[in-house]
Amino acid sequence: MRLVFGERPVTAEDVRAASAGGASVSVTPELLQRMRMARQTLDRFVVSNVPVYGLNTGMGANTGHRIAPDEVSAMQRDLILPRVASVGDPLSLETCRAALFCRLAGLAQGGAGISTPVFDQLRAMLERDVIPVIPRTGSIGASDLVQTASLAACAIGEGSAYFRGAIVNPGEALARAGSSPAVLQPKDGLSIASASSVTVAAAALAICQLEDLLAVHVAAAALACQGFAAHPQLFDERAAEARPAAGQVEAAARFREALDGGNYFKRAARSVQDAISFRSLPQVTGAMIAALAHARQETEIELNAPADNPLALGDSGEIVATANFLTNSLALAFDTLAIAVAHLATASVQRSIKLMTGRLSGLPNYLSPTGGVSAGFVPMQKTLAALHAEARLKAAPASLDAIVVSDMVEDIGANSALAVSKLTDQIALMQRIISIEAMLAAQSVDLRRLSGEEVLLSPRTADLFDRIRAATPM
Repeated sequence: MRLVFGERPVTAEDVRAASAGGASVSVTPELLQRMRMARQTLDRFVVSNVPVYGLNTGMGANTGHRIAPDEVSAMQRDLILPRVASVGDPLSLETCRAALFCRLAGLAQGGAGISTPVFDQLRAMLERDVIPVIPRTGSIGASDLVQTASLAACAIGEGSAYFRGAIVNPGEALARAGSSPAVLQPKDGLSIASASSVTVAAAALAICQLEDLLAVHVAAAALACQGFAAHPQLFDERAAEARPAAGQVEAAARFREALDGGNYFKRAARSVQDAISFRSLPQVTGAMIAALAHARQETEIELNAPADNPLALGDSGEIVATANFLTNSLALAFDTLAIAVAHLATASVQRSIKLMTGRLSGLPNYLSPTGGVSAGFVPMQKTLAALHAEARLKAAPASLDAIVVSDMVEDIGANSALAVSKLTDQIALMQRIISIEAMLAAQSVDLRRLSGEEVLLSPRTADLFDRIRAATPM
């Protein structure tokens, strides 16, 4: 992956590509000039000894403490190391790599005033795959300070780093990669650490995972409609457009495309109408599409913004205090998305149960080809119920509350990191739920064919059917 910041907006897909390794980034001449002007602004404030948060003052509740001009560079190390305070298992190499990429994307916007040599050091770390090890827990959504402090510490040879498949000392990793620890200039430590890069990285990766999951959901639910012989007018364009609620017109179109090429739309209706879990596929999937689009928008705003405090405005030579580090909008978007995923889970589980219920499907009970006392697939209902319970639990909002910290100064937080991490857990549960629905749908198609019905699958659902049967027989 080769990306020049400033040529186009950074996307969630860029983050996923960078997370795989081998990424190389640079900046346009225009952005480089903006970064240099912001740096010059900071340097002027250091010389003038005007108090600027994190530049020549203490942090948090210590803003009244002033740092002498000849001590501001050394202060950056003292600023970083005590704040390497996150705990828990390390985030995956891919997530940590993505976090480094996301911080580079933010620093490239110029508002942090990062010194060019330190920015280049971070670029080299990404290219040579010297990746900071970041523990899982520590952010409250008012930047990821105690997590991104691990990123800043790695740049100066402290903490831990992923390198060539192992966790090693960063100084050793930098040396083996042909580099050396960074020498921080005034505010460089705060510039690296005061950001939501870990949350944004995880958010972008989750967005990409959900886009993939949504595509599989459409194929699996479409196959389930064919196996259940659901009403052929479920996805009628006129019905979807009669009340064009969020995303449902697009959702209906996706299902029509997934089913195009088979005989689903040509078959006679088996019943007047089906259970709501089938009938509402455009509505439930549409709400998911809309929630996902909103979460992507908020994620990519964060990716392309200089959300720094203080914000160095090189054009005017000013430094402005901000609260752009507080990611409420991101947290709310991901809380909403988690609720949308829970609705998707409920509908999928209910369709699976309907597929197993003979009096509703017209198929053998529990999808058992032998009948009698055979349990068929009915034990899977308990597994589905357990998966659903956990997925529903993950839909509880994370953004409602936060603990007051830092001597009453940092008195609210968004808990955006938690909102994203619980959604990531939810995705893994959804993968299993949808897999089970797809397996039951394939069994339903086979049983209909055994009974003599003509079930001609579309290319999309036939592909899914073949993948299922390659993994598990009827």
